[in-house]
Amino acid sequence: MTATADATKAPRAGKVKTMRAPLKLRNLELALLLLAWTINLGALALVELGALGTVEPTIILIGLGLSALTLAVHIAMRFVASQADPFILPVATVLNGIGLAGIYRVDVAEGDTGFASVAIRQVMWTSIAIGCAIGVLVLVRNHRILQRYTYIAMFVGVVLLLLPMLPGIGQEISGARVWIGIGPFSFQPGEIAKIALAIFFAGYLVTRRDSLAIVGRKFLGLQLPRLRDLGPILVIWALAMSVIVFQRDLGTALLYFGLFLVMIYVATGRFSWIFIGLVLFGTGAFFASRTLNYVEGRINNWLDAFNPAVYDADGGSYQLVQGLFGLANGGIIGTGLGQGRPDLTPVPQSDYIIATLGEELGLIGVFCILALYLLFVSRGLRIGFAGQDDFGKLLAVGLSFVVALQVFVVIGGVTRVIPLTGLTTPFLAAGGSSLVANWIIAALLLRISDTVRTQPRIVV
Repeated sequence: MTATADATKAPRAGKVKTMRAPLKLRNLELALLLLAWTINLGALALVELGALGTVEPTIILIGLGLSALTLAVHIAMRFVASQADPFILPVATVLNGIGLAGIYRVDVAEGDTGFASVAIRQVMWTSIAIGCAIGVLVLVRNHRILQRYTYIAMFVGVVLLLLPMLPGIGQEISGARVWIGIGPFSFQPGEIAKIALAIFFAGYLVTRRDSLAIVGRKFLGLQLPRLRDLGPILVIWALAMSVIVFQRDLGTALLYFGLFLVMIYVATGRFSWIFIGLVLFGTGAFFASRTLNYVEGRINNWLDAFNPAVYDADGGSYQLVQGLFGLANGGIIGTGLGQGRPDLTPVPQSDYIIATLGEELGLIGVFCILALYLLFVSRGLRIGFAGQDDFGKLLAVGLSFVVALQVFVVIGGVTRVIPLTGLTTPFLAAGGSSLVANWIIAALLLRISDTVRTQPRIVV
């Protein structure tokens, strides 16, 4: 038989075949980055043009700086993660840029556009966050290495959660004690803790999923686990409740518990874990609303926001209602960048960045932002389910779900779908800890996707 005939034959069973298309993927990513840079520069320029009637070179330099930082990530990926997903970096870039435009818009409205402005601090944090992302890509060459540090990740996550409770460095801001202060800087360690806990959950569930998935008794159509297997979920429930009680942060508690609940469901495929988790969290939240004043206040603000007594009360629904008025003022197409009044809403650069952007971009703009989040999360889930190792699958799903749950909790609170909590909008809101954590999540998803594509596949 000739060599030509051999070349046309299908691969034999068991033959290792590796699919490689790094140049095509990175070129697609670069094309999408060019589009993202254009959107970011246009948004920043329109904010200044709409608000001040002119475009200063400084704002263009800010946009170019963000472009240069993300270009550095792209170049690094060509060397250390050449087959990574081509959509995650452009989506993170455009979200970061739109958030920067919204933050700068509030600075302009408040007359604070100098080097001490929130927008300049956000640029500095962006450079730190992207530097951390490049560090993750360079140092973590295979995501499976992280499985070796399962219990170290648990220890790190718990320590980070407890740091705000320490006297001297712990700070209480807006009623929640989730911050630590180091000199003039403040940081929210819980943002990094969620990544450490995702690594721990993934590593733990890989080793224990058989006992959690198979053993148990059926009751009313649900296969319930053994009492001794309920230990992990009870520990995480107790951790979430302690965050509510001692740190006064309902959103963070929901985030941690929801993360574990989804990851244990993906690991075992048993709906009973979802049922047990919802009952546990619902019970804890109910008693918290009856015994903790700040939780009761959040629920009252949600249910009766337009009651004058609730609206005018200290810690009442004033912020929520102002945000709703801002969104309503934007209508379908928005007032236009630079043409709204985001400064009328308290904390418009962090908690209410969606109301700031929604007023000037309108319902269409909010839907576009949600579509970007949907693309980011869907690519993360796709990365997880495309892999052949269970640890990478659970880690990618967990990290993607963290972003999805934060978006739902924040935007749901701002739009009065659910009670308002203290979480930040990923990539958009002002805040260094959130920005660093979300860029690290993006880098880990990129690393997992590169490993998934480069690992050998057995063609049967």
